[in-house]
Amino acid sequence: MAQRSLNKVQLIGNLTRDPELRYTPQGTAVCTLGLATNRSWTTDTGEKREEVEFHRLVAWNKLAELCSQLLFKGRKLFVEGRLQTRSWTGQDGAQRQTTEIVLSDMIILDAKRAPGEPAETAEPGPVEPAEPVKTVEPAKPVKPAKDAEPEKTAPEETTDVKAEDIPF
Repeated sequence: MAQRSLNKVQLIGNLTRDPELRYTPQGTAVCTLGLATNRSWTTDTGEKREEVEFHRLVAWNKLAELCSQLLFKGRKLFVEGRLQTRSWTGQDGAQRQTTEIVLSDMIILDAKRAPGEPAETAEPGPVEPAEPVKTVEPAKPVKPAKDAEPEKTAPEETTDVKAEDIPF
């Protein structure tokens, strides 16, 4: 019986470059991204130190298209995926190898802002619904006459806004 194992990566960091979207010859979307994570600590002598780690991320299919549409350099993200190591022979004949994170999920952690705008000055803008929200005034209650038939009225028009309708 095979033993179970786990290959799972979760990172929070900032994008180091704009996403690069390409398509395979079969038409499958693939997006590559760079993510930087940093760690800080204090040494025994009280000196504060910081270390940065750079990660290569790859997204496929619909997630790849979403990454290319919503992400840009500097954006803060939570990503989840698995480690994958690939080997190939370069054009110079040398053997190459890379380890990358194949994304299964991505959550944007910062407010939407224009590319190049510093994060400190960005303020979240108003959320605009995907469709215009229709407002309906409540009907005024009317007392029916004792002998009159109840009047048939059309149902009130309402628009429910769902979480998936919010564009962020």
